[in-house]
Amino acid sequence: MRIASAIAAGGLVLGAAACGEAPEDDNNAGNGAKKYSACMVTDVGGIDDKSFNTSAWKGLQEAQKANSNIDIKNVQSKAEADYEVNLNGFVNQKCDFILAVGGLMSDATKKAAAAHPDQQFGIVDANPGVDNVYPMQFDTAQAAFQAGYLAAGMSKTEKVGTYGGLPIPPVTIFMDGFADGVAYYNKAKSKNVQVLGWDKATQKGSFTNDFVKQDEGKKVSDTLVAQGADIIMPVAGGAGLGTTAAAQASGGKFSVVWVDVDGCESTPNCGVLLTTVVKNIPDAVKEAVLKAAGGEKLQAKPGFVGNLANNGVSIAPYHDFESKVPAELKAEVDKIKADIAAGTITVTSKAQPTK
Repeated sequence: MRIASAIAAGGLVLGAAACGEAPEDDNNAGNGAKKYSACMVTDVGGIDDKSFNTSAWKGLQEAQKANSNIDIKNVQSKAEADYEVNLNGFVNQKCDFILAVGGLMSDATKKAAAAHPDQQFGIVDANPGVDNVYPMQFDTAQAAFQAGYLAAGMSKTEKVGTYGGLPIPPVTIFMDGFADGVAYYNKAKSKNVQVLGWDKATQKGSFTNDFVKQDEGKKVSDTLVAQGADIIMPVAGGAGLGTTAAAQASGGKFSVVWVDVDGCESTPNCGVLLTTVVKNIPDAVKEAVLKAAGGEKLQAKPGFVGNLANNGVSIAPYHDFESKVPAELKAEVDKIKADIAAGTITVTSKAQPTK
């Protein structure tokens, strides 16, 4: 599958944000002084998952800062049965823009959107394929490839690990990219660094079956560490905090690659984080809401696919590992970014976003 290079209905560069701090009546939200309401439904991870729900909410907050005529609110889903109820609740409240967060919400969003074809929906990490749902997806395999190469280069045991919350595309795409980055390192350096917890060929691996319970994350990563892994990438939302806490308690026995939001901004365990595979969800959400509030029709096709070329995905700074990562390895990781963005290296995953 070819990498989607699209900067969708506009890249991550905002023109609409320029309306800034003008008096409320002067803000163009399509209807003079009438507020434009942007309403978000979280998945079961909740607003404080330190991951994609947190990121999406930040995007709404940033949109409101850029245009004070935008009203924002959220409702948190406690169970999957809440998704459709919460989405329809916002339809009934006459929200102008309803944002669903996470691949688990795809079916409920598709159903709600089909029932209300004049309602503007948006969704993060899925593409239900409905005209009134604006999909914001992220080719995180590209940045995870960089992280896998980095982890392979930093591992002392020549074993690294990864695990997920559930075997769904927004999770396994990270794991595929990570495994391929390790494989690329092995080929370039004639090494044999092993990936524990995920087999890209069989699409089988380790999962917590939960995005919240930290003890489940700790349990899975403890097993990987016992098998020899000294760097682990959890793709499990808040459950992964069990791994970062265990890494901190281990006194340097193993370190962690975080995902979604720079872990040094979103977790209390910055000191054990080698880097983070970042999805730039805040900018994608902010841009979508600002455009919609300005009267622009959001096109479901092509939607938005974030990649390395348009800064929709990236790896975070090394923070406490800045002095520990060799300069040569840093340069190689940077070159990989340039090569992927240019198409010289092609990163593939069965879970890559479709347009």
